[in-house]
Amino acid sequence: MKREPVIAIFDVGKTNKKLFLFNQDYKIVYEKSACFTETVDEDGFPCENLAALKQSLHESLNEVSQLKDYEVVAINFSSYGASFVYIDEDGEPLTPLYNYLKPYPPELHKSFYEKYGGEADFARETASPVSGSLNSGMQLYRLKYQQPKVFKKLKFALHLPQYMSFMVTGEAFSDITSIGCHTGLWNFDLHKYHKWLYDEHMINNLAPLTPVIKVSETKEGGKSPVVGIGLHDSSAALIPYTTNFHEPFMLLSTGTWCISLNPFNHSPLTAQELKKDCLCYLDQKGKPIKAARLFAGHEHEVQTKKIAGHFKTDVSKYKALHYNHKYMLRLNLDKKLNDKNGLKRFDASNMDNYFSDEEAYHHLIYDLVQQQIKSSMLVLEDTDTPVRRIFVDGGFSKNSVYMTLLASYFTGVEVFAASMPQATALGAALAIHKSWNKNALPNNLIELNYYSGTIN
Repeated sequence: MKREPVIAIFDVGKTNKKLFLFNQDYKIVYEKSACFTETVDEDGFPCENLAALKQSLHESLNEVSQLKDYEVVAINFSSYGASFVYIDEDGEPLTPLYNYLKPYPPELHKSFYEKYGGEADFARETASPVSGSLNSGMQLYRLKYQQPKVFKKLKFALHLPQYMSFMVTGEAFSDITSIGCHTGLWNFDLHKYHKWLYDEHMINNLAPLTPVIKVSETKEGGKSPVVGIGLHDSSAALIPYTTNFHEPFMLLSTGTWCISLNPFNHSPLTAQELKKDCLCYLDQKGKPIKAARLFAGHEHEVQTKKIAGHFKTDVSKYKALHYNHKYMLRLNLDKKLNDKNGLKRFDASNMDNYFSDEEAYHHLIYDLVQQQIKSSMLVLEDTDTPVRRIFVDGGFSKNSVYMTLLASYFTGVEVFAASMPQATALGAALAIHKSWNKNALPNNLIELNYYSGTIN
C-alpha cells in the first residue's frame, strides 16, 4: 500500500518540544511531545539540554520514517528565538545554549550602548527593546569579550531553528524571521544588518541570509526529504492567518510569551512603546510586523503551581476549568477590565484570603488579562487600519476563563480561539508548501471558536 506523503515539523518551545506530521491537506496525522530536564551552563545557570535535543531529533526522525502509513517527504522547524548555538568549523557546539533569561553583565551593557549610540536610539533603529540576553546580538557581543578564546573558534552563530535544520542537513543558514525578532542585529531603518556587526568584525559569523522558502535535500531513514531552514515561532504562527484571512486582524500567540502581532499596523515604533516591550518582527517576506510581548505564560505557570500547592490540588485541573461569574462577584472584579481601581496584583495576594482554588485561579487570570489588554493595545492603537478580529492561539486559547474575560473587554471586536492551536507548526509547514505539496492551499486551515463579551 502506498504511504501518504507528510511533512514533519519540529516545534521547539522553552517547555515543550513537539513533533507533528501534517498531510497534504494540512491535517495533523501524528504527534508526540517531550520535555527535557534542563542542564546548566558554566556559571550554573539553567539552560537548554542541547545534547538531549539533538538525540531526540534524530531518534524521532528515524521513528517516523518507519511508520507504515506515512512517508516523510519534507521537514521543517520552528522554535523560540533569542538564543544562539555557536558552532566551530566542524559544526560542533562550542558552548551550552545559553538561556535568554540569564542576567547580562552591567559593564558589557554599558560599554555596548556607549559605543553604539545609546539605548534609546539603538533600540529604535533595531526595533528591539533593551532586554539584555533576550537580545541575541548581545549574547554574541558577550561571547567575544568574555570568552575570546571560544570566539576565535567560532564559525557561525545560528539561531535555534536554523541549528535544528543544520543538525539534519549540515548546511548553515540565517533566516530573516529569526534575525528580525528583537535581536539587536537588524537596522529597520536601512533594512539591513546593523553597522555594529561590521565594526565588531562579527558579520561573517552570521551564516548566509536565506529566504524561508529555501529547502535542502538530505537522507533520513534512507529517504531524501526536503528540509527547510526553520523559522522563529512567532512569525511562523502568523502565516496560517495571513494565508486564510485578509481583513484587518490581530493575532495573540500565547505560550511562555504572549505575543500580540498586528500585521496591519505599520506606524513607526516610539521610545515609549519600546519601553513597554513593544517591538517589530520581520515576517517571512522581510516585512515589519508590529508586536508587543508579555511574559504571561511563564507567570501563569509559576502562579498556578502556587495555587495548587496551597490548596493541595493538581495543576492539570485548571486546563479544563470553566468561567464562573460568581467568583468575579465575590472578588469584586465584576467591572470593566480597564478599571484603574488599585486592585492588588495576584502575585502579591495572600492565598488564605480565597475560599477555594478556583476563586484564586479566576483572580490570577483576571490579573493576566488586565496585563494582556495593556500589552495588546500597544499594537491596536495608533493605526489607520482598525482591527476587526482578534485570533488567540496557543495555550490560553483553550482556557475558558481567559478567553471569556478577554472577550468581555474587546466588545467591539470579534474574539476567536483557534480550535487548532498549532499555528506555529502549521506556519512552518506552509512556509515551504511549494517544495513538497502539489495541492492548492486550503482555505479552511483554521477552525475558530467565537467568544462573546458576556460574563454573567
